[in-house]
Amino acid sequence: MPSTSVADRPRFDCRDAYVATLSELAHADHRIVGVVNDSVGSSKLTSFRKSFPDRLINVGIAEQDMVGVAAGLANGGRIPFVSAASCFLTARALEQIKADVAYSNHNVKLCGMSPGVAYGELGATHHSIEDIAWLRAIDNLTVIVPADPIETSAALRWAAEVEGPVFVRVSRMSVPQVNADDYTFTPGRAVTLRDGDDVTLIANGTVLWRALVAAEQLEAEGVSARVLSMPTVKPLDVDAVVAAARETAGIVTVEESTIVGGLGGAVAETVVQHHPARVTILGIPEFAPTGSAAFLLDRYGMSPEGIAASARDLLRHD
Repeated sequence: MPSTSVADRPRFDCRDAYVATLSELAHADHRIVGVVNDSVGSSKLTSFRKSFPDRLINVGIAEQDMVGVAAGLANGGRIPFVSAASCFLTARALEQIKADVAYSNHNVKLCGMSPGVAYGELGATHHSIEDIAWLRAIDNLTVIVPADPIETSAALRWAAEVEGPVFVRVSRMSVPQVNADDYTFTPGRAVTLRDGDDVTLIANGTVLWRALVAAEQLEAEGVSARVLSMPTVKPLDVDAVVAAARETAGIVTVEESTIVGGLGGAVAETVVQHHPARVTILGIPEFAPTGSAAFLLDRYGMSPEGIAASARDLLRHD
């Protein structure tokens, strides 16, 4: 992994890691198939379709059918990877995700493409800020939010091997690499990317690198910020959260999703049950307006400067 400041590292589209990994997995395992909702282009699956023309099923703009078809394929011994814009996959097909996939314990891998505010210019109808909160409430479903292409690939490899329902957020917004090349994904385990004993920043997905830059800024001011990468929102790494609550003055969570019921909610629920501590939740508190993804994240305090400011405020009120 590069040793330069996180902000200066090259940026990557995690969808590229997604299709490269899926193609590699499909070459090795004939059971793996893709299921899409007329989203071959936006899921970057054109090369997959060329390599496996009989293993990519396009149901058209019919998300409920898409998830139902995937459940049927899993019931027949296939391993379907469902690729669709997360806003449509999780909202339109929520009942099918609950009943056909999670409750029925079918071996379906749900891949929410371009989540969060990646479609920023298309407005609130295309923002996918509620997906984590919705899916976290469904039993028997692992919910993963990778932060870079390394973690995206590792999470997909794990998902292909494990039996059971999995949801993986696949970022459209370009992000720098934050994990080591030899990173191994372990469900339910946080990764300490930076040690610190003053305050803890817990983040995942496209905003994790911003939290790391915030920690760099805080270090220059003499503030020691621990940065925990939390790729699995469900199951959450309870031990890592409780340790942060005990060992630092408080926790700032950062996520590209609603402040209600997502990563911040999971952390707050854990803290209040195990070791009460101050928690600040950074995310999106409303139907966000139209604008670029970077503009929207900055608007809601998730620039590196905004995250650092929230950490300072928490320390002032400790």
